[in-house]
Amino acid sequence: MSRLIVIEGLDGAGKRTLSDALCAAFDAAGARVARLAFPRYDDDVHAQLAREALYGKAGDLGESVYAMAVLFALDRRAAAPDLRAALAGNDVVLVDRYIASNAAYQSARLGQDGDGDVAAWIQDLELQRFGIPIPDHQLLLQVPRAVAAERAAHRERTEAGRERDAYESDGGLQERVAAVYARFAATGWLSPWTVLDGTAELDAPALAATLLG
Repeated sequence: MSRLIVIEGLDGAGKRTLSDALCAAFDAAGARVARLAFPRYDDDVHAQLAREALYGKAGDLGESVYAMAVLFALDRRAAAPDLRAALAGNDVVLVDRYIASNAAYQSARLGQDGDGDVAAWIQDLELQRFGIPIPDHQLLLQVPRAVAAERAAHRERTEAGRERDAYESDGGLQERVAAVYARFAATGWLSPWTVLDGTAELDAPALAATLLG
């Protein structure tokens, strides 16, 4: 049976690095693996509109928590057929950011702890109304905000087109997002979670074996 595994964490937590390592480990174990990353800024108009809003290029759109939540959710709704096809053709589908990311950031923007109205609304929107596949397991890369911020700043300096957006450059927001993520992991929001130390060297083959069951 295929498994939908999600990697979550702050901007600069190391999600892409973990995704690379896990893909290599799954491949070495003989598991077929596909990977996706959200938001799909290069492929989906809703994600592109969200990106414009995050860089202040869409008037007051970015100020609306619910409008931004809908744009990110619509990106996943458009990707749902590809997700289902990937699940049908692979043992593992590994996703960088998913529904919890939307709920964590929008909850943090409203000062909610993850048990509030906006997280419940996003859960209903994405799963019930849009029918987006439910994750089987979620991985939370936890790092101190200062470490994540330095990594994001380094990426901004060294990678073209990676300027930090309104969410990435707001230190207070990142702190609140980290707290919401911790709450989601503690309560098993949507599915079981595994919390990983994003500052330590991770044993990707052992983690992959655990996730494959």
